[in-house]
Amino acid sequence: MPWELWLIYLAAAVGLSLTPGPNGLLSLTHGAQYGLRRTMATILGGVLGFLVLIAGSLAGLGALLAASEQAFTIVKWLGAAYLVYLGVRLWRSPPPVTALERAARGHGRPRLGNRLFRQGFLVAVSNPKALIFFAAFLPQFMVDGMPLWQQFLILGGTFALVELIYELVLAGTAQRIAPWLARFGRWFNRATGTAFIGIGAMLTTAGRN
Repeated sequence: MPWELWLIYLAAAVGLSLTPGPNGLLSLTHGAQYGLRRTMATILGGVLGFLVLIAGSLAGLGALLAASEQAFTIVKWLGAAYLVYLGVRLWRSPPPVTALERAARGHGRPRLGNRLFRQGFLVAVSNPKALIFFAAFLPQFMVDGMPLWQQFLILGGTFALVELIYELVLAGTAQRIAPWLARFGRWFNRATGTAFIGIGAMLTTAGRN
């Protein structure tokens, strides 16, 4: 891939990552609740999810969803249901225990990392619009004659790195609001829960174009 083309793609990937979305919100929420170290699992799950979407787009799944109303509707409602489910869980959950409080109490949850990783992954892959977007976005930067696996490594790897850095910044910043969570944790849960429910609801109205 020409250097100039990659720089343009890098700028586009940064702009896409900075667009508010459910994975950024999830990293912000988990960063405030669990701290940066544990939220790495969430971030890595989300990055893997985006790589799956990019691979699917390059393989033609995005074009399939764009062409099939039935397939798009099924995937759309599954994704929306999961986001609403996360939102309801957050809304109903008690005030979060911050990372500092967990350390002070001297306990942790051994399987928490697996759960956070799974949530990050599922949130990333639950939006069929993202798959279609990648299917429309990535071909503009593909190079004729270059092996598909090499293009996946460059395009997917670049976006994954950008998204990783962006979500790390969000999660690290969220740690600073931990003292605020001690006083307003329940409202924080309700605000973020409402945001996830709202994103899920908007997803149900999304069309293929």
